Amino acid sequence: MGKKKLNFEYLLLFAVFIIATCGLIYELVAGTLASYLLGDSVKQFSFIIGVYLFSMGIGSYFSKFIKSNQLNTFIEIEILVGVIGGLSSVILFVLFEKVDYFQFVLYLLVFITGCLVGLEIPLLMNILKDRVAFSDLVSNVFTFDYIGALLASVLFPLVLIPQLGVMKTSLFFGMINMGIAIVLSFVLANEIKKPFLLKAKSILCFIILLMVFVFSDRILSYSEEKLYGENIVFTHTTPYQRIVLTHTKNDYKLYLNNNLQFCSTDEYRYHEALVHPVMECAPSVNKVLVLGGGDGLAIREILKYKEVDSITLVDLDEKMTSMFTVNPILKNFNKNSFSDPKVKVFNQDAFLWLKQTRKKFDVVIVDFPDPSNYSLGKLYSQKFYERLQDVLNPDAVVVVQTTSPYFAPKSFWCINKTIGQSFVKKDAYHVYVPSFGEWGYSIASNDLTLDFNHVRRKVDGLRFYGHKFSKLNHFSKDMIVKDVEVNRLDNQVLVRYFDEEWGKL
Repeated sequence: MGKKKLNFEYLLLFAVFIIATCGLIYELVAGTLASYLLGDSVKQFSFIIGVYLFSMGIGSYFSKFIKSNQLNTFIEIEILVGVIGGLSSVILFVLFEKVDYFQFVLYLLVFITGCLVGLEIPLLMNILKDRVAFSDLVSNVFTFDYIGALLASVLFPLVLIPQLGVMKTSLFFGMINMGIAIVLSFVLANEIKKPFLLKAKSILCFIILLMVFVFSDRILSYSEEKLYGENIVFTHTTPYQRIVLTHTKNDYKLYLNNNLQFCSTDEYRYHEALVHPVMECAPSVNKVLVLGGGDGLAIREILKYKEVDSITLVDLDEKMTSMFTVNPILKNFNKNSFSDPKVKVFNQDAFLWLKQTRKKFDVVIVDFPDPSNYSLGKLYSQKFYERLQDVLNPDAVVVVQTTSPYFAPKSFWCINKTIGQSFVKKDAYHVYVPSFGEWGYSIASNDLTLDFNHVRRKVDGLRFYGHKFSKLNHFSKDMIVKDVEVNRLDNQVLVRYFDEEWGKL
């Protein structure tokens, strides 16, 4: 009898471990999906964590009203958590382009899942209270709860997202929830009412989740084709972003986390404007540093200059640079630039890499994604540009992509003003890129005698840039904003500007 009691206790404590692990996974899936589809990962994760914890409190409160058939109710809730949590990512992907109130659906699913998880722990403690001493019960339940949370938080970024992706991760853990429900309904058949019904429900739901898991790639392809409205030829999920390459009759487009990065028909305008003004005016171009630019398109342009001895590229996402090195379609865009012996790639956070390196450079090209969240915003901060000074030769020249001066003028001039806090000479310019509209850049140096208009060298074969920098740095009134703050690490005002301006579009 004692052994049976012990098995019962450990089985339910193991259920606590699974509940905590799965519950946190569903929370992380919702946050990741929100950041993929809506942007601003810090805000999305903050809101989702808040809603999830609040809803757990609501669930815990209502658990006191469950007086009878507690074990049955516990298994029923486990089934519901598995179904709703497991299918949550599928629902969100499919509905993103179909529902006007996507965020309402997102937070509703988070709320329901949180309520159900919040119901389970107190309910489990009520089931065990007559079988286990109170002090042991509380310590055991919370120990398994926290261990499960730790496991989920470690596995999610390191294993689950890289190997399974968002959709399969939620479905996989839904099946784990369902597996616990199946085990409980069989092992505790003598302890519960109507065990056959619970067995049937849990097995049926497990089969449904399994079938959706098997066809999840097709579902994801369908939802992304609806989302992008184009034929998808390549997708990949990395620990940092969702990469999607689409193809239409005339061009290819690359999206990172649902944001357009380039269009093959006009990316040359963006990259020629990014690279050639700084390369033609710099006193020396022997050693070039590229920060960001994991697609290799900026390197393609730099390699047109025979004077270049070495190019160092620093990009956080190893999968991104690897794809543009080996994928036939992608490496064709950059003319196989990553295979050039002059190029060396470091897959590290640029902020940290600048602190560690002892190298000096003649030209620095900063091609980061737009500052849509705080992790990117730090790469446009005054501290970042101060750190950049440590790798510059005295007459080095720097160029930074600085978003659109038309759609986001506050963001544009905020970056330009921030650069001016660290460099003694700066200027701004812009070009028209059909896929993006007016797009802007800032150029800077610590050499006061340097003339950005002076052409020291030219290359042939450019499709757009005509070696006339002076034609690019005139701004109409609707692109000029003067009253902006400097972007510092402790205020990240740039992210607020960016969110306000692009959020209106």
